[in-house]
Parts: sequence; C-alpha cells; structure tokens
Amino acid sequence: MNITIDRTSRIPIYLQIVRQLRALILAGTLPAGTKLPPERRLARAIGVNRSTVLNAYSELKADALVESHVGRGTMVLPLASSPEVEDAGRNPEWRQFFRSETGYSRDPLIRDLLEMIERPDVVSLALGLPAPELVPLAAIQELLDRLLGEMGASLLLHCPTEGISPLRDVLSQWLCRRGIRCSPAEVLILSGSQQGLDLAARVFLSAGDEVVVEEPTYLGALQVFRSAGVRLVGIPMDDQGMRTDLLARILERRRPKLIYTLPTFQNPSGTVMGPERRAHLLRLAEEYNVPILEDDPYSELSYDAPPPDSLTAMDTGRRVMYLSTFSKILFPGLRVGWLVAPRAVIRQFALVKQSIDLHTNTPGQWLMERFLSRELVTPHLARVREAYRRRRDVMEETLLESPPPGFTWRKPAGGFYFWCRCPEAVERTPLFSHAVEQKVTFLPGWACFNDEPEATFIRLNFSYPQPEEIRTGIRRLMRVIAEVADQNWPVHRREAGTLPIV
Repeated sequence: MNITIDRTSRIPIYLQIVRQLRALILAGTLPAGTKLPPERRLARAIGVNRSTVLNAYSELKADALVESHVGRGTMVLPLASSPEVEDAGRNPEWRQFFRSETGYSRDPLIRDLLEMIERPDVVSLALGLPAPELVPLAAIQELLDRLLGEMGASLLLHCPTEGISPLRDVLSQWLCRRGIRCSPAEVLILSGSQQGLDLAARVFLSAGDEVVVEEPTYLGALQVFRSAGVRLVGIPMDDQGMRTDLLARILERRRPKLIYTLPTFQNPSGTVMGPERRAHLLRLAEEYNVPILEDDPYSELSYDAPPPDSLTAMDTGRRVMYLSTFSKILFPGLRVGWLVAPRAVIRQFALVKQSIDLHTNTPGQWLMERFLSRELVTPHLARVREAYRRRRDVMEETLLESPPPGFTWRKPAGGFYFWCRCPEAVERTPLFSHAVEQKVTFLPGWACFNDEPEATFIRLNFSYPQPEEIRTGIRRLMRVIAEVADQNWPVHRREAGTLPIV
C-alpha cells in the first residue's frame, strides 16, 4: 500500500490519506477483510503524527468503509451497493466543517467496551454499571402506573429547567439526613451527573484556565475539562486521598479556577479521603479562595462502615458544590442527577442548562420523587449493598487464588471498583489486546491519568457481572497478566490526546 503526502498542498494531510485509502478500497485493491496498518505503523511509514492517521481512519469509518475493534484493529468492510457508496468520492469531506481542537477524544476504547457487554462470551470487568437484575422493576411499574393515572398527559410535558419542585423538596430533605443542609432552591436537577461536569466547565472555565484534579481521577471528568481547553494540574493520592500538602504548594504559586475531587470511594482508586484531609482541603479552598466541585456518586454504596461526612456537609465557607446521581444506585437509563450549590450558582447553571436540553426528563423526575417520598430507596440500598459486598468479596477471593508475582490491589470499602497495579514487566498495550482475545475486559488505568502513569494500572468492576462471571473473568485475567509478564512484550507508550470519550 503506497500512500504519498504532498506537504505543499492546501488539502489537509489526513484528507490526503483518506482520499487515497478510499480510492484503493473502492477500486478493490484493498478488498473486504483487509486489515489496515495500525495507526502508529502507518504514521511512521509516511512521516506524520499518529493523530493524523487516527483522523483519517475516523473519516473512513464515517463513510462505512472500515470498522475498528479492540484487539482486532481496523478492517475494510464489504462495499454496499448504494448510491451513497458509489458517490463516496464526490461526497463532502464532513470533517473539514467540524470545529477544530474540540478537545474530544476519538479513541474508540469505551465504545468498544460497551459493545463487548452484548457479547455473551466476554466477561466485562470494565464499565461502572449497576447490576441490571437488581433494578426494582415491580416497584417502577407500580409507580409509573399510578403516576399515569394521577397525572395523565401532564406526566409527559415540560417542566422547569431547575427540576420539578416536589423532587427538589424531597431531595433536600433526603440530603439533610446525610448532613447536607440545603433548601430546594439550592438544588438543580440534572440529566445525570455527567451533565453537571459539563455545566461546571461551561459556567466556570475558559480556555487556558487551570483545574486541580486528583491523579488518578474519573476519566469522564478529564474528557470534559480537556474539551474546555483548560490546563489540568494533577495532585497525587495516597491511602488518605488527595495529597493536600502537595496541593498547598501548588496553591502558593498558582491560582486554579476549580478543584475537582471524588473524596468518597473514589473512581477509579476506591480511596476514601480521611476527615483530617477533608478539613485541610476546605481550609485551603477558603485561604486561596478556590471553589471545590465534590463529585459523590458512590457514598451510598458503603460495605464495611459509613464513610466520613461529605465535604459539603463539613463546609462552612460555602465554597463547595455537591454533584451526585441516582445512576449508580437505581436507574442509570433515566439520567437523573443533581447539583447542590448556593443560589447564585444554581441560577447560572440553570441558564446554561436551558440552552442545552431545556430540562431533565419529566417522567424520570416524578419517578425519583415517588421513590424518595415513599421511602423505597432505603430497602433498595440495603439490598444492593449486600449484593455488591458479596461480589466484592468474591473478586478478592478469586484474586487471592493465584495472583502473578508483583500484582497488587486495593480492596475497596465501597463503590464499584478494585484498583490494581500490574507487575513491572507488564506493558499495557499487549495486556489489553491479549485480554480481549481471552474474552475478558478491564478499564486500562492510563485512561484515568492526566500525565503518563509510572506503572501499568487496571480498574476492575465487580457490580455488573454475576459472582460466577467474576470468578471466570478474574481467572482469565490472571493467566493473561502472567503470560504477558513472562513474554517481556515490547513497550508501547500512549501519545497525548487519546483518552476515551466517556
């Protein structure tokens, strides 16, 4: 395959690659089933950046000429007999119209992991999903029937951008039991907590601003902040959470616009920030006048002992915004989350939110209002805590059977994940591809770092798979790690800007 680049041309280099590959595919020179070279290899061969080849392959995927799968690479698809394909050479190059430097990753990792969930032969330990069999279907059906009978068509109509008043009322009461004292006017209902991250970026951040994050941290937050064009300042963690002593040194020299933290059963590490560390973080935020965004999706999922009070409950300076969701404990598909913050913040968030989706879905809000007001959440939480505690213990029991030398992990006291460190000899690229071949998936730890991690980490989810699937998946994975460590695979380093998009 001969690809030539004309650097004097006004046509972007990635489009030059697209046009030549498209011509080869349509001419039959690259027939269906042909495996295209990996992005890195083709980039080296023609002297361009890997991201350029990645953009070209993405364009070919948009034209349905190729498809990519984790562990299998990029393959040429059979040509469909349609005017769209026949006129592919005359179709507009849509990417030329897209906004440049959006910050969004084109890495297909998470998309492929979601796709693998549907494969019955693959054990997924990758994605942070609740167990579908624990969803209280009978209660949902009864509540929806009653709501439809009581409200009729109004159940399906618009509602205020801030959320329906009954849900904001009952949610403020529910949070008060956890030490978070807020009025209904200080609660904004969101389309999932991910929207809260996006709104925070839109309200507070401009390109070039600095945001403090834990390292590692939630990969979805990294993606949102990168899309805003901000500079991320990673603060290392220990077993007590974010190293606030190191944060203090940063704040002495720099003025970040925001501190983002998951202090309770942190994603991905499972760490719980200790009470003294929480108090120190709040003092620093007040001293240097930096707002904190506390992301707390997992604190209701504690398995050994209740976690410390949230930062929001401890905050006397009104600098903490509290973000959470029902997606981890109840219904992820409803996309109902919330933000607690001072009224001025809620008003600004609502103004931005109304330009995005007008309001969170009305039936989902009413369903959550009834779940809370009828005290159905408490017995449900007791049920899922017991189920997830058992799955967590099954995962550790299986990890203890035959861990490869140098493989270590942290047993979480709550949340969804084990955070594991692989032996030094294990490199992430062959580990992931080999695991997929052996029909088990995990979340590669590098996706949760702003900078290149010093070791190969992996995150393992125990909430979604059944106990027997956990045993099968962990045993497969331990064999894969041992094999990769023994074979001394070559090193592959991630290039910048290839984080997953979730």
